Amino acid sequence: MISSSSNRLTGWLLGGFFLFLLAGCSVYSFTGTNIDPAVKTISIATFQNNASNGPSFLAQRFTEDFKDYFQRNTTLKLVPRDGDLQFEGAITAYDFAPAAIQREGNIDQAGQNRLTIQVQVKFVNTKDPLQDLEQTFQSSDSFSATEDITTINNDPRVRVITNNIITDVFNKSVANW
Repeated sequence: MISSSSNRLTGWLLGGFFLFLLAGCSVYSFTGTNIDPAVKTISIATFQNNASNGPSFLAQRFTEDFKDYFQRNTTLKLVPRDGDLQFEGAITAYDFAPAAIQREGNIDQAGQNRLTIQVQVKFVNTKDPLQDLEQTFQSSDSFSATEDITTINNDPRVRVITNNIITDVFNKSVANW
C-alpha cells in the first residue's frame, strides 16, 4: 500500500517538472531559435549585389530566399523597415576559379571550377544590442570544368550555395550557434 505522502511527493515532483518545461519553452522553439518573446517583427532590406561578376538577378533572389527562410523558421512578422530584428547587407564576391588542376600531356588545366559567394551581413537586434553582428559569410561548390559561368549562373546548385549562407546567418543571429 502506498502512503498518501508518497502520492503527494510524486505529484509535487511531476508538477515541478512540468513547470520547468513550461518555463523553458518561453524562449526556445522547436526550430532551434532562441528569440526573446519581446521580439515580434523582422525587417530585411534588399541585399545589394556588389560582386562585379554575379548575375543581375542574384541580389533579388537572395533577398527573397532570405525572407522566406526566416518566415518559415520563425513566427516573426515581416515588416518593411524598423523591425525588432533588422538585416541588411551586400553580396561582396561571386568568384569563379579553377579548383582542381589536372595535367594532360604538357598542359595544366582545370578539372573542376569552384564558385564562391560571399555576403556581408549586418544584423541589429533592437531588443538586445549585445547580439548585434556584422560579419561576412561564404559558401562554395565545385563544378565540372566543362561548364561555363553562364550555365552555372542558372544552375540549382547556386541556390544551394546561397541557402547555405542564409542558414549560417540564421544560426548565428537567432539560433545563437
